[in-house]
Amino acid sequence: MPIVAQSTETTDWVSRFADEVIEESERRAPGKPVVVASGLSPSGPIHLGNLREVMTPHLVADEIRRRGRQVRHLISWDDYDRYRKVPAGVAGVDESWAEHIGKPLTSVPAPKGSAHPNWAEHFKAAMIESLAELGVEFDGISQTAQYTSGVYRERILHAIKHRGEIDAILDQYRTKKAPAAKKQQKPVDEAELEAAEGSGAASEDDGSSGSAGYFPYKPYCGNCEKDLTIVTAYDDDTTELTYTCTACGFGETVRLNEFNRGKLVWKVDWPMRWAYEGVVFEPSGVDHSSPGSSFQVGGQIVGLFGGKQPIGPMYAFVGISGMAKMSSSRGGVPTPADALKIMEPQLLRWLYARRKPNQSFKIAFDQEIQRLYDEWDKLDAKVADGSALPADVAAHSRAVRTAGGELPKTPRPLPYRTLASVADITAGHEDQALRILSELDPENPLASLDEVRPRYDKAEAWINTQVPADQRTIVRDEPDAELLKSLDEQAQQSLRLLLDGLAEAWSLDGLTHLVYGVPKVQAGFPADATPRELPPEIKTAQRSFFALLYHLLVGRDTGPRLPTLLLAVGQERVRALLGE
Repeated sequence: MPIVAQSTETTDWVSRFADEVIEESERRAPGKPVVVASGLSPSGPIHLGNLREVMTPHLVADEIRRRGRQVRHLISWDDYDRYRKVPAGVAGVDESWAEHIGKPLTSVPAPKGSAHPNWAEHFKAAMIESLAELGVEFDGISQTAQYTSGVYRERILHAIKHRGEIDAILDQYRTKKAPAAKKQQKPVDEAELEAAEGSGAASEDDGSSGSAGYFPYKPYCGNCEKDLTIVTAYDDDTTELTYTCTACGFGETVRLNEFNRGKLVWKVDWPMRWAYEGVVFEPSGVDHSSPGSSFQVGGQIVGLFGGKQPIGPMYAFVGISGMAKMSSSRGGVPTPADALKIMEPQLLRWLYARRKPNQSFKIAFDQEIQRLYDEWDKLDAKVADGSALPADVAAHSRAVRTAGGELPKTPRPLPYRTLASVADITAGHEDQALRILSELDPENPLASLDEVRPRYDKAEAWINTQVPADQRTIVRDEPDAELLKSLDEQAQQSLRLLLDGLAEAWSLDGLTHLVYGVPKVQAGFPADATPRELPPEIKTAQRSFFALLYHLLVGRDTGPRLPTLLLAVGQERVRALLGE
């Protein structure tokens, strides 16, 4: 039974697009399932920028499902594309892989140590696993399977028959100087980026112009498997095609009406697929705003196949806190799997759902992830008590559930920063972690770490993989006798006030009240005085007190939140390190 959305209509960008897509689908194919699409190239790690190519139509498709309508979300795996270059930073790959440049991605060996049969399947597998964790329902289409099985044969012959018209469309842009390559994240357009650098000359995206004239189709060589081929002759009546390979010198004559080892060039291939699949909605990267882009040109070519260009937004960049723009060709960039190691699927879905496609945003792998989790938990509470704004309720709903139901969640979602601090301090000792977390709320102690999983595991992974070693927390083994001896009377009094209240305040809330209250009491104010009731110098006194505690406990100016740190260290050890 589909889950009905919580009054999301007209409250967020997803609902508005769903309205448009349903209306357009009824106009084009009344009564048939709505078709939305994404395209991904497994030419290397499929990164978090590419994920927007999937999440935008997924969220729209899911909204349509929530309304009880049939919808197909196609993910076209462009695994029959040529292997263009050896991506940097991919484990198990070195420059020897350059010998495979020009072959279909499914004909390139997988990186060393991979359990998958080829390059494309290796990188597809990681993405498929991440999409399952994110609750993304889709129909995957392998372009290798489509082309090599002959599914597109009639459309290939149709494109070749109309190659003059295609050439005329493309020629409108060849005479212009192409703009400097814009930033982009749509992986299938790496060739387009290269073409843009060619100052408007015909590119392999457009097709080749050999002795047979313009040709929108590239055979893969029957000897070396590369697409470095030139069509030298073609007979429209018999479909006999002759090509030679510039890489190995091999040549042959084949009949295209029975030949399945080649593909349409990208700028023809994409609109052909729009028409074949009946795609109504597909987003595109910002690179498509340039004249001569494959989306713009495809809008003119698709009519030759009897189809229409999909509607859909151009989407903006997804960045990473503290890192440069992602590029899948560079390798070593964060993927959805990397993000899902340190954050729950709900948080990652929310980051894509709360921003319109044309708004850029960043995904945090640094300390900012703690603030993002705080923001998410506050939204969760507001939704629960009914105080959240409608658009925020809609984004939250899209994050925590799909039309198929709720995503698995942490039963007891304690603050991420608290869990990270505990994981940092305990360094993998689960019994210690459970002891500390049980003391956070003595009236409702934690019975098992399973109650805080998977969030605890995500926080622990963040500490272990993203926090530099010099920022990890190591509690002192012995008191800092020299520092304790040098303390003035006021500093000694502050420690005494803390130690005197320690036993009674031994909980997260109690210790928070205590550590913030000590400087207030010393200055003659009540421990529960609010910031409005206090002079500015109290904040200075609090910072000095906190720094003293950090030095005595971990030998640094800063560290995890003090209440969490005190619980982690344990009451007996705290007393020893503070000189009692």
